[in-house]
Parts: sequence; structure tokens; C-alpha cells
Amino acid sequence: MKNKFMQLIFSVFAITAALSLSVVEASQEPVIIGIPLPLTGNLEEFGLMMKNSFEMAKASINEAGGIHGRPVEVVFADDEGKVASVKPAFDKLAASSPVMLVGGYASDPTYQMAKMAEKKNVPFVICTASADKITQRGWKNIYRMNPPISEYTKGLEDFWIKIYKPKSMAIINENSMFGTGGAIRMIEFCQEKAIEIRAHINYDSNMAAEPGYLASLLAPLTEEPPDVIYMVAYLNDAVALVKQLRALNINSLLCGGAGGFTLEEFMARVGGSANFLLTASLWSEHVRYPGAAEYFAQYSKHYGRSPDYHGAEAYSVLLVAAEALKRAKSFSPQDLRHALNQIYMMTPFGPVKFYSYEDFERQNSVNTLVLQILNGKFETVWPPDVASAIFKLP
Repeated sequence: MKNKFMQLIFSVFAITAALSLSVVEASQEPVIIGIPLPLTGNLEEFGLMMKNSFEMAKASINEAGGIHGRPVEVVFADDEGKVASVKPAFDKLAASSPVMLVGGYASDPTYQMAKMAEKKNVPFVICTASADKITQRGWKNIYRMNPPISEYTKGLEDFWIKIYKPKSMAIINENSMFGTGGAIRMIEFCQEKAIEIRAHINYDSNMAAEPGYLASLLAPLTEEPPDVIYMVAYLNDAVALVKQLRALNINSLLCGGAGGFTLEEFMARVGGSANFLLTASLWSEHVRYPGAAEYFAQYSKHYGRSPDYHGAEAYSVLLVAAEALKRAKSFSPQDLRHALNQIYMMTPFGPVKFYSYEDFERQNSVNTLVLQILNGKFETVWPPDVASAIFKLP
């Protein structure tokens, strides 16, 4: 009888141990997050910076214990920055069974990715794609950490009013959601402040590399140069525009609308012609958000080049996703949305809270900056409380 009792005790112990082991093993299963990015093509420079930053954030999250002991695993899919590549990218991500998506760079493909995520009931926290309408469609699964394009120039507009006070402007933009949205807001600002719009050039980004195309569009600006030439473009076009404007000897203050104008690669490719150029930006190494300086230093040391706001957005949005996953009762879409709705946290990119205002839903908003390239370096010249240098006229 005693032996049978002991055998029963050992059996119970063995079963309990086995169950405990299975729970531990289950708790080690990774939590998968899908990330669409342009990892090849004309937007590769942005995509790689963001991918590096996601990897940094993943390492930080996992070193801190992951999601209740489960490691975060990120799965990347290359959308090439093209609408035509969105479906295969989404299918690749869906095959990995992610609990949610984060990321998204160019507005046109990200808009399509968001439409698919909404249809499949997958929460998607966008960190870079900026077209206003992405968070104006009433899609319950779509959140955005970066501000919409119509808010990118808030800091720049404040700078124009208080410091430079231009009387005339030419506006140049590529014909994408990003370019068109940025141009529309600047046109509205000029109209509000009675700033003369000398020209509005809406160019075909697919034609920008064609010999003579940009030169023919920009040449009329030599007749009566405006005080400011404001440009909205990605990297390759930003480089081409500035080089062409300098070649035409147009004596205007050049200004970029974020995008390709904030990259270290832009300065390297344009060289001295970039000096004194202004650009709107959502972030810089000079902001005082907790963790911002550490992120900048770590990225620069590890990758041998400086990140801009695109990297800070990517790094921070994964921290936001991790916090939502920790708070959620389960990984169901409904519980994840509830957790995202409750988020209010500080990140290296700035404060994050998703709320509704005007026509936007589940949208975050942050202060924007003005950078100026001085002696081959991006300096923050506005607002004054984070400025690293004083604005200089060319």
C-alpha cells in the first residue's frame, strides 16, 4: 500500500513537472510583429535606417524581459516603396502570423497596406507614412505615431512668422501622397499669411532622373526668384533639385519639407551646395526626450552614421507596440486595440497618445522642428528651447 501511495505521489509530481515545463516552453514562444518597409529600390536608404532602428529596439525590449518573458521577434517584408509590391509584402507578413504590424514608410504603399490590415482585422501602428487620409478613413485597426503631413510644417510656419518672414515663395513637390499633401499645406499657409506664390511646380517623380526634365521646370524661377523655394521630395529627387537650383544660380533660401532633406546621405551627395538649406523635421539629436540622446549615440556608434527622425520613429514605435502587448489582456485584435487606446507614454521620439481631433482618428501629434545645414552638419535652429545654433542667412 505504501509503495502504491509513493508511486501515486511520484506520478502526480511527474505530471505537474511536465505541465510546468510545457508552460515554461510555451512562455518562451516569440511574440511576432510584422514590419513593412522599403528595403530595396529608391527608398532603400530610409528603409535600412528604420530596419536598423527596429533591430536596436527589439534587442532593448528582449534584454528587459520581452513580453512577460516571451521574446519579441520582428518579421520584415519589402514593399519596395511601391503600391504594386504591397500585396506580396502583406502576404509574407500574414504568413508569419503576427499579432500586429508596425512601420510603413512611403504613404502610397502604406495606405494600401493599412487597407489590407483593416480588412484582415490586424492592428497596424504606422510610424512614418504621413498622408492625411490614412487616419481619416475611420479604420479601427489603424494607428499613427508620426503626425500627418499637414502638421509637418508647424514649426517651420512658426519660424517663418517670427524670424524670417518671407514675402514670396515657390513650391516644388513630387506627385505622391507625401509630396502633394506637403505642398497643399504650404499653399494654405502662404494664402493665410499673404505670401505671394511665384510658382507651384508639381513634377512627375518618375521623370525626375530624365536629362533636362527638372532643368526645364526650374528655369523660369531665374526670372524673378522668390524669397524661399520650398521643396517636398524623397532623397534622390531632393539631391537632384538642390543641385539643379544651385546650377541655375537662383538666389533664394532653399527649404525642404522633411523627407529626403533630413538624411546625412543627402548632405554627402549634395556637398557644399547643401550649406544654409533649411528643412522641417520631426526630430533631431538635440531634442530632450528621455532616451533620445542615448538612441542617437548608440545608432551612430554601431552603424557609423547618424540617424534622423525616420530612425527615431522606428525605434520608438516598437517600444509603443511592446508596451501595448504587455498591457493587453490577450493578443486578440480587440484587446490590442483597447491597450493601444490607453497608451500614454514618453519615447525617444516624443510623447505618444492616440486620440481623435478634427478629421483624424487614432492619431498622435508631436512638435516639429526646423533644421539648418551649417558647415556640413544639421543644426536645430527652431524652436529656441532645443536650438543648437542660430539661423544664418546664405
